[in-house]
Amino acid sequence: MTAQALLRRATGLSISKPVAERAVSQRMEQTGFSDRTVYLQTLTPSEMTQLIELVVVPESWLFRDPQAFYATVELVQERWARGRATRILSIPCAGGEEPYSMAMALRDGGMPKQAFSIDAYDLSPRCIERAQAGVYGRNAFRTQDVAFRERYFTHVTDDAYRIVDALREQISFRQGNLLQFDTASYSGHYDVIFCRNLLIYFDKPTTRAAIDKLSALLADDGMLLAGYAEVPSFCQNGFTPLQYRQAFALKKETAAPAATVQVLPLASAPTLRSVLPAAKRAAVLAPPSAPAAPRTRPVSVLAPSTAPAAATPADLLAEARLLADRGQLREAGEKCHAHLARAPEAAEAYFMLGIISELAGKMDLADDYWRRCIYLQPDHYEALCHLALLAERNGNHTAATTLKARAARIYQRRQASN
Repeated sequence: MTAQALLRRATGLSISKPVAERAVSQRMEQTGFSDRTVYLQTLTPSEMTQLIELVVVPESWLFRDPQAFYATVELVQERWARGRATRILSIPCAGGEEPYSMAMALRDGGMPKQAFSIDAYDLSPRCIERAQAGVYGRNAFRTQDVAFRERYFTHVTDDAYRIVDALREQISFRQGNLLQFDTASYSGHYDVIFCRNLLIYFDKPTTRAAIDKLSALLADDGMLLAGYAEVPSFCQNGFTPLQYRQAFALKKETAAPAATVQVLPLASAPTLRSVLPAAKRAAVLAPPSAPAAPRTRPVSVLAPSTAPAAATPADLLAEARLLADRGQLREAGEKCHAHLARAPEAAEAYFMLGIISELAGKMDLADDYWRRCIYLQPDHYEALCHLALLAERNGNHTAATTLKARAARIYQRRQASN
């Protein structure tokens, strides 16, 4: 089994082949192995943990996307008023920034420690160690208002602050993998689950498996907080949105499966990110060639005909999706360009080109394509989400906040129309 396949099986994450191979080379050098095959065949659980640490790159900060915390405070206050404590799960918790933010928000909301408990899990033992230590540097305090630092942290060094023991003791940190979670023992155990920006790293089957786990862990009257780019996946797999502004909160859908609310009908675009193989991230987009007639035509978009017909733009875009789903990124890019040659204002083609460029590591190009997409279709939810994620990654938090707000307005508008 390849390094990529081993890591994928262990973590569920879509890890690219170059990243997996680089991690293996680094560990081989550190452990004295000279034969890659021997190293992979003799992997111990502890060595696999070390390998995983090299491919998991968590990034978070305190009070990231704060509306989710405010929505949770409201729920906990309501339940505590009825004498009911709230059990909260943060998975993955990275270095503890999210569960600590939740604990601070609840204390600011007047909730005593008896009103809530927080369990926090992450795949990375190193992240759990950092979370348990509770020491954070400048990058963790990225919000405009950092008054909470004076209330809940002590100054350790010039650029480091440690969270107070009262809050550290409120949270139980453990190493764990959502996909291996014991849902039988914890069925319906949690009233609130934070699972934000995890599904974006999964393929479609793994996304479904992860959502099934979360659904099993969540109480029937509980609330789940997702990342803004993940809401469509949850809505397609048994969840429905709650009316909390910019919190991206959801609940279990209690209606019959056929009545599942599809709040964000984005055609097949949301599936592209999840199904494109990570091994193709290094693929290079070729300049578009002359439009060619498609080799296969989806029956659903063609009227019956006894003679071959010229490819329509819809056919080319459908073919591009099929090619992308198979990991043939160069060919998919060519079909998108051929589609644009016939339909220059096709926002969906630009969105797909952005996804393909991202997987090829061409982030500037991806940014350009997604901006063209929202210029042509200002309410393209997925493109706005991807641009917001990219802005966050580049440290442009003002742009990210603006893009998220736009996405939230579209989300709410579509929900109201349904």
